[in-house]
Amino acid sequence: MYQASQSRYQSMTYSHCGRSGLKLPVVSLGLWHNFGDTAPYENMKQLCFTAFDNGITHFDLANNYGPEPGSAETNLGRILKEELGAYRDELIISTKAGYTMWEGPYGDWGSRKYLLASLDQSLKRMGLEYVDIFYHHRMDPETPLEETMGALAQAVLSGKALYVGLSNYDGETLEKASAILQEMRCPFIINQNRYSIFDRGIEENGLKETAEKLEKGIIAFSPLAQGMLTNRYLNGIPSDSRVKTDGRFLNEASLTEERLTQIKNLNELAGQRGQTLAEMALSWILKDGQVTSVLIGASKPSQILDNIGALKNTSFSEEELKKIDSFSL
Repeated sequence: MYQASQSRYQSMTYSHCGRSGLKLPVVSLGLWHNFGDTAPYENMKQLCFTAFDNGITHFDLANNYGPEPGSAETNLGRILKEELGAYRDELIISTKAGYTMWEGPYGDWGSRKYLLASLDQSLKRMGLEYVDIFYHHRMDPETPLEETMGALAQAVLSGKALYVGLSNYDGETLEKASAILQEMRCPFIINQNRYSIFDRGIEENGLKETAEKLEKGIIAFSPLAQGMLTNRYLNGIPSDSRVKTDGRFLNEASLTEERLTQIKNLNELAGQRGQTLAEMALSWILKDGQVTSVLIGASKPSQILDNIGALKNTSFSEEELKKIDSFSL
C-alpha cells in the first residue's frame, strides 16, 4: 500500500484561485494523456505517486479523457480505491463535461440534461461522492448561458461539486457567465484554457484580462505546446514521439522548418537562463502571477520532477521577454 512522503509539501508553492479560499499547486497533473486504456496501469500509479509526493495535490480530468472516453476517470478511481483514498482530503480532483461523450442528442455541449448526467457518471467511474471542481468544457453557441450556468450551480447545491469552472471560454462570454453565477451565489473560481509561448489565444480573446478583472483564477493546459516546447524535437522527430505514435494533437506538418528554428532559439535562451526549454516555458506562464497553475502531462515520473524545476526561476528580464516574443510570434 502506498505511503505518501512526509516531506510532500516542502517543494511546492500554492496559489489562491482568484479571490477564493481554494489554493492550487502552481504545477498540477493533467490526465488528458497516458491514463487511458492503452497506458500501463503501473505507470499511471507511479505518475500519481510522484506527483503527490512532490506536492502536486491537483489531478485534472474530463469525462472524455481516454482512450476510450471515461477510462482516465475509471483508472484514477482504481488508484484512489487501492492506493490514494486515505489522502482524499489532501487532493483536488476536477472533471469536466462539454465535448461528445455518448451517442444521441444528450451527450454533448452544455444542456442541463448532459452536464448533470455526465457528472453522475464521472463520480461513479471515480468512486467519489463529489469532485472539488466541475467545469463546463467549452462554450455552447446554442444552449442559453443561463441553462448551462444553472446546471453548474445545481451541481454545487446537490453536493456533487464544491466549486465550478469554465474551460475554453473567451473573455466576453466569461464575463456574462460570471455575472449569472454570481447572482446564483455559485462558487465559480477558475478558468481552464490553452496557453503557451506558442499559443497566446487568451491574451487575444480577452480571457486573461477579464479573469484578472473579475478576480478569477486561470489554469493553463498544453503549456508545452504538445511537447514542442521541450528538447524532444530539437534534432528531428523521434520514432517514439507522440507525432509518430498518435498524431491527433500534434502532427508532423506542425513542425515546420520555421517552427524548429523557433524551438532551437528558445532552447538556447533557456540554456542561458540555466533552464531546460520545458522549465522556461512553464516559468514564462507563471511570470506575472495571473495564472494560478499550469497543467502538465507526463508519460514517466522523471518528467514530473523535471517540470517542477521550473519553480526555481519564474522571473524574466525585459530583454528576455522581448527575445521570447521575437522567437515565437
